[in-house]
Amino acid sequence: MASYRVLVSDPISEKGVDALRSSPEITVDVKTGLKPDELLAIIGDYHGLVVRSETKVTAAVFEAAKNLKAIGRAGVGVDNIDRAAATDHGVVVMNTPSGNTISTAEHAFALMLSLARNIGQAHASMVAGRWDRKSLSGVEMFGKRLAILGMGRIGTEFAKRAQAFGMTVVAYDPFLTAARAQSLKVELAETADAALKGADVVTLHIPLTPETNHILNAERIALMNPGALIVNCARGGLVDEAAAKASLDAGHLGGIALDVYEIEPPPADFALFGAKKAVFTPHLGASTAEAQENVGIEVAHQVKNFLTTGEIVNAVNMPNLDAKTLESVGRYLDLASSLGKLIAKLGPSQADAIRVSYLGPVSELDTELITRTVLTGYLSGAHNESQVNLVNAPAIAKAHGLRITESTVALATNCTELIEVSAVKGDEVCTVAGTFFGTRARIVHIVGHNVETNPTGQFLFVENDDRPGIVGTIGSELGTAEVNIANMSLSRTSDRTKAVTVIEVDSEPTASLLEQLRATPGILRVLSFSL
Repeated sequence: MASYRVLVSDPISEKGVDALRSSPEITVDVKTGLKPDELLAIIGDYHGLVVRSETKVTAAVFEAAKNLKAIGRAGVGVDNIDRAAATDHGVVVMNTPSGNTISTAEHAFALMLSLARNIGQAHASMVAGRWDRKSLSGVEMFGKRLAILGMGRIGTEFAKRAQAFGMTVVAYDPFLTAARAQSLKVELAETADAALKGADVVTLHIPLTPETNHILNAERIALMNPGALIVNCARGGLVDEAAAKASLDAGHLGGIALDVYEIEPPPADFALFGAKKAVFTPHLGASTAEAQENVGIEVAHQVKNFLTTGEIVNAVNMPNLDAKTLESVGRYLDLASSLGKLIAKLGPSQADAIRVSYLGPVSELDTELITRTVLTGYLSGAHNESQVNLVNAPAIAKAHGLRITESTVALATNCTELIEVSAVKGDEVCTVAGTFFGTRARIVHIVGHNVETNPTGQFLFVENDDRPGIVGTIGSELGTAEVNIANMSLSRTSDRTKAVTVIEVDSEPTASLLEQLRATPGILRVLSFSL
């Protein structure tokens, strides 16, 4: 008799359903198109749930799902699943990040070629009975400069196809190392602006985060060559659609191809629909028979293996931990995560390696989980990547050529126990460190300065010339802006030329306040971040 029941509530490939049924321990029910109340009525009977994007797995569903242990999302995005509720109810959420890689890369490439050769417009012209050869002349891709924003799986596959067409490829990705870029035979740009400057074509393959929202704005579009083309098959919101329309109307931007939109589906009066050179598709990047079959099979094996063996693959909300390991290293994990996020904010971009060092009692433990937690904090802090977790962080780092090493502590310290995290890029080494005072975790070293501050909260990091009055000026400007100081730590270099102030504040400073501080004479750097 089967021990587990799995509900497939959205269509997946038959091979995926067969993979679930291949285990004698699992009974599978395929019930697609369920209404929310219908799902709530039956979900309590199931141990596993397989969805795509149609089923909305809300907090109410988790409340009713008393036996649910795992959800498998056949696809990448998990926006339709309340991950916080899943974690609260002990439900593992797994996705399939690799199943649609080729499909999306090919679709983006097809859009680029269609845009370059006016395929859509030529088809419409022919159907309308015209023969517009002169007005529909296109451009070749051979020899053109292609900027790829995001060099994960899909960006890498796009680059391979572009190189086969004789394009020059420049890539920007905050995790891509020089060594990895060299192996891919692409030029590495240190910033998005550097990648876009002089580009003939831009394709986007990055997640949508507060930092990447409208990453292609009016200023960056202006950096591209006149007549340049934009392709977006990643996420709506990466392109400032109004800015793109204005650039098209002004004659600078040559064309745009979109598969994703800020509002989906776009409204009938969508401004870009009136553009002369544009191609639009209705979010078809993963819509191939092969991709649908791949993600269906992949998610089926993940759910089956978790239920029958406990194996967790591509989890987005929790790692594979046993109680004994968590008990021994648990108190270090929050500090490790904060140190990773902090080094992402203060360290060099596109670091070659992250080095985690241990001193004292912590060094006698199995530190693998702590190191993974540092790495997870670093990757999520560097790019606000919500899908980075303890399970997939090492794979993401490897894909970007980021090395992870462990060593003994290199800092001169009076602490009896220390976790030290360094970001290394060439000869540049940036280090932060934390310890425990009794049961209280504290950050005690930041980029060459000994400090003492909490490992969590909202912070201002100010680097300035070491001279009288600057700390008072900072306090005065924060007070005027009604930003309350909860804690402050000061430090200066031994030669008394530079100083830092680490300020824990009760509320996030506004952009205008940050600019005002940066414009203050003697202040060299101002960063605002949350840990």
